[in-house]
Amino acid sequence: MTLTASTRPDGGSTAAYDLGPARALSCRECGHQIPLAAEFACPQCFGPLEVAYDFGTVTRESIEAGPKSIWRYRQLLPVPSTVQEHPNTEPGLTRLIKADRLGAALGLRNLWVKDDTGNPTHSFKDRVVAVALAAARELGFSVLACPSTGNLANAVAAAAARAGWDSVVLIPSSLEQAKVLTTAVYDGTLLAVDGNYDDVNRLATELAAEHEDWAFVNVNVRPYYAEGSKTLGYEVAEQLGWRLPEQIVVPVASGSQLTKVDKGFTELGKLGLVEPTPYRVFGAQATGCSPVAKAFEDGHDVVQPVRPDTIARSLAIGNPADGPYVLDAVRRTGGAVAHVSDAEVVDGIRLLARTEGVFAETAGGVTVATAKKLVESGKLDPDAETVLLITGDGLKTLDAVAGQIGPSATVPSTSKAVREALAARGL
Repeated sequence: MTLTASTRPDGGSTAAYDLGPARALSCRECGHQIPLAAEFACPQCFGPLEVAYDFGTVTRESIEAGPKSIWRYRQLLPVPSTVQEHPNTEPGLTRLIKADRLGAALGLRNLWVKDDTGNPTHSFKDRVVAVALAAARELGFSVLACPSTGNLANAVAAAAARAGWDSVVLIPSSLEQAKVLTTAVYDGTLLAVDGNYDDVNRLATELAAEHEDWAFVNVNVRPYYAEGSKTLGYEVAEQLGWRLPEQIVVPVASGSQLTKVDKGFTELGKLGLVEPTPYRVFGAQATGCSPVAKAFEDGHDVVQPVRPDTIARSLAIGNPADGPYVLDAVRRTGGAVAHVSDAEVVDGIRLLARTEGVFAETAGGVTVATAKKLVESGKLDPDAETVLLITGDGLKTLDAVAGQIGPSATVPSTSKAVREALAARGL
């Protein structure tokens, strides 16, 4: 248990926080540390804060004996020891698919797909929200909130409903209707804001300062929230038989997911849970919102903000907070960041669906299409074991394929008509 004298949102002046192995918040830029609290910016240099740990003894056996959710890794997360005692959505332990047919189409001879569409609200955001909610409860908050491009909105609204909390969710007014409905159904407060995600995010930062009992998962409790993405890396390694893949392709929005998967792989190696073998991390963006890919291509360390214009709205963050750290991770590991057009995104969605039976949202199309481009450019090794992260369900972005797919034919109710239609398709 770690002690901090920070003031709690619920009025307590001194709190004993049980956040597992978490011991402090540490600045990613200058290294300055502060006690555990609801803070996201370093008081010395205003750099981003992340969780620092004192890990105890963690074994494969203790993890494997745990629940079939992300809480099997609770010894590696900033969550209370009692996390399982409170109602939560219990995300994680989604399937890892051996994707031989997709691999053949892409030219990758040893390919896996991490299919995170099986989470409670059908995206990886259930992982980060579950960790954020657990930490927020311990920190004394009572309302769960977020700015979102859609998947996070779903996850926050559902997690709050399950926990019996109020929720406040801010979304761009142009968001896909499916994501609006799949947030509104949980009956929290849903506010559509005129503007893009970056406008919504700025508004959320202002509101977080005005409402001290609101836990904005990706603002004032962001250091804890972001750690949930590590569980994707943990699961991939465990499901591969406790080893690291040689290559992994990750979609990039804020960039946090990629950096935390990298952090998860590193932690597993340091703890002796896997052999710390070399791996390469690759980032995937849509051309209409590709500031990190552009910085990588130009050899820059600074990511210049852009105004998003892409069908991949879940990745449409024009000023990605973790962009520079994505560049650090891919360069350190020998990877790359690339981008693909909206047409290629749709092709990627359809290719994954017809080869592996997985219907991904636009972010998944970005990942598949980018992997194809990386193979063709010689950046992905066709013989190396490769994992693609598919982070959301295609039912959320039906507009992306509407008008391009449908019945093979409309026929009269006769067997002759069916035979003719089948013959036209070579069947």
